[in-house]
Amino acid sequence: MKQHEADSYWGGIIKSMGLVFGDIGTSPIYTLTVIIALTKPTLENVFGILSLIVWTLMILVNIEYALLAMSLSRKGEGGTIVLREILVRMIKPGRQMVFVTFISYLGVALLLGDGVITPAISILSAVEGALLIPSLSGISQTMLILIAAIIAVFLFVFQFKGTDKVAKAFGPIMVVWFAALTLSGVIALFSYPAIITAISPHYAFNFLRHNGMAGFFVLSEVILCATGGEALYADMGHLGRKPVKRAWYLVFAALVINYLGQGAFIINHPQAKNILFGMVQSQSTMLYIPFLILTIMATVIASQALISGVFSIVYQGITTRILPLLKVDYTSHQLKSQIYIGAVNWILLALVIMIMLIFRKSENLAAAYGLAVTGTMTITGVMMVMIFSRTQKKWKVPVAVLVTVADFIFLVSNLYKLPHGGYWSLILASIPLTAILIWTKGQAALYKALRPLDMETYLVSYEQIYKKGHITGTGLFFVKEWNTIPPYLVHCTIRSNIIYERNVLISIFRTDEPYGLKSNLTKALGTGLDAFEISAGYMVMLDIEQLLKDNGIFEKVIFYGIEDIATKNPAWKIFSNLKKLTPNFVQFNKLPAAKLQGVVTRVEM
Repeated sequence: MKQHEADSYWGGIIKSMGLVFGDIGTSPIYTLTVIIALTKPTLENVFGILSLIVWTLMILVNIEYALLAMSLSRKGEGGTIVLREILVRMIKPGRQMVFVTFISYLGVALLLGDGVITPAISILSAVEGALLIPSLSGISQTMLILIAAIIAVFLFVFQFKGTDKVAKAFGPIMVVWFAALTLSGVIALFSYPAIITAISPHYAFNFLRHNGMAGFFVLSEVILCATGGEALYADMGHLGRKPVKRAWYLVFAALVINYLGQGAFIINHPQAKNILFGMVQSQSTMLYIPFLILTIMATVIASQALISGVFSIVYQGITTRILPLLKVDYTSHQLKSQIYIGAVNWILLALVIMIMLIFRKSENLAAAYGLAVTGTMTITGVMMVMIFSRTQKKWKVPVAVLVTVADFIFLVSNLYKLPHGGYWSLILASIPLTAILIWTKGQAALYKALRPLDMETYLVSYEQIYKKGHITGTGLFFVKEWNTIPPYLVHCTIRSNIIYERNVLISIFRTDEPYGLKSNLTKALGTGLDAFEISAGYMVMLDIEQLLKDNGIFEKVIFYGIEDIATKNPAWKIFSNLKKLTPNFVQFNKLPAAKLQGVVTRVEM
C-alpha cells in the first residue's frame, strides 16, 4: 500500500471514529451500570447479560446497519429519507405509498426526538463519574446537573462556528477513547479470563429462558449498548461507506472487549454501582482523573455528532418539502454537509436541559431511552424488507426479516418503559411528526385552494397587455412550475398591468438525488416571456444570483407570492402560523433584499 493510500485509509477510519461512533462508543459508560441496578449480579446473570449485549451489537448493528442498510444508498447518502426515496420509485401510488410515507416520517421524527435524549444521558452519566473521586464524593446531584448543563450550553453555543474546524480533533480523541476502552477491558479480563466464553449465544438463551418476563424486560436496557448504531447509515454520506465500515470493525472489537472486562469486574466486585468508572479506578487511581476528563470529552463529541446529524436530517426534510423552511447557515466552504440551523440548535439546547432537570440521574434517563431507537430500527427493518423483496437480491430478504423480528422484540420490551418516563420519547418525537404532517398536508391543500391558471389561458391576456406597453428592464417571478401560473402572478401582471420588457418565470425543482445541479433557460414562451428552471439535489446549497448571471439574466426586480390564509380549521391555523414564523423560500435562498417584492394573495382554506 502506498504512503498516500495508507494515510487516506487510516485518515478515513480516524475521521469516522470522531463523526460516527461517538454515540455507540460512549454507551459502555452507562449500559451495564443500568442493567446491574435492575438484575442481581450472579454468575449466570452476568454471563447471560454479556451474551445478550454481544449478540445485540452483532444483529442490530453489524447485520442490520453495516451489512444490509449500508448496501442501500443514493449517491452515497443514507438514512430514513433515502430509504423512502428508494422505495417510492418501486411502488405504485396507493395504500402502500401512504404507509411508506407515514413510517418514514415517523422514523425521522423518532430520530429527531432521540437527538434530545442522547446528549442529556451521555453528558450526565460522564459527569456522574466524578462521584468516585474521594474528594468529590459529596457533590450533590443538583450540582452535577448544573455542571452537565454548563457543558451542554458550551457545546450548543459554539455550533454556529461550524464543526469542521473542531472535527479535526474529534477523530484522534475518539481513537484514544476506544484505545482506553480496549486497554481497561483487557486488564480486567485477566482477573476472570473465563468470561470470554460469554460470547457464546447459548448464555443469552439460558438467561431469557430462566428469567421469563423479567429477562424479557432486561432487553429494554440491553438495547442501550446499540444506541447510535443507526448513525453508521445516517452519517454514511459524510465520509463514504468504506471508511465507516472499516472503523466499525475496530469499534466493535473495542466495545466487546470492554463489556467483557466490565463483566469480569462485576463478578469480582458484585457491590459496585458505577461499573466502568469503578473498573478503571480499581486498575489505577492515578489514571482515573485523566480517564474521567477523556470520558467527558468523548460524550461531548458523541453529542456533537448527534447535533450535526439532526441538522442534516432537518435540511433533508426542508429540501424534500416535508418540513417548513428554516434559516440555514453554511459553515464550511469545503464540506457541503456542514450546516447550522439556529432555530433547531436553540430548541435542542432548551429540551436537553429540560430533560436533565426532569430526570435528574442518568439511570432515570435510561428509563426513557430506547423506545425511539428501537422504533427507528424497526422502521428501517420494515423498509429494507420491502426494498430487498423488489430487487435482484432476494437472498437478503430472510436476513432482513430476522433482523426486523429482533428489532420488534426489542421494541415490545421497551413498551414497559412508557409509564417510567418512556412517554417522553413519544412526546419529543410527536413535535416534529405533527409539524411534518401539518406542513405536508397544508402545502397540498394550499396548492389546491390557490387554483393556478394554465399557460395558454394566461398568455392570451399577457400578450394583449404587452402590446399596450411595458416597463424597461427585467422582472423575475418565482413560480412552482413555469407552465402553471400562480394567482399572485395573474394579480401582478394582468390586473395591475405590471409587465416588464423581459419577464422571467423562475422555478426551483429539488431532485431525489442528494447532489447534482442543472439549469435550463427556455426563451420566448410569449413576447418577452422566458422560463428559467433550476434542478438541484436535496443536499445542494444554491447560489441563485450567480446562476442567473451565468445565464445572462440581470433582474431589476424580483416578485414572489405570499399567501394570507383565512381559515377556521385548527390544523390550517397552525399551518398558517408556521408559514408566518418561518422564512419564505426567497429569504431561504438569500436573494438581494432591495430587489424583492412580495405580492399577497388572500386564500380561503
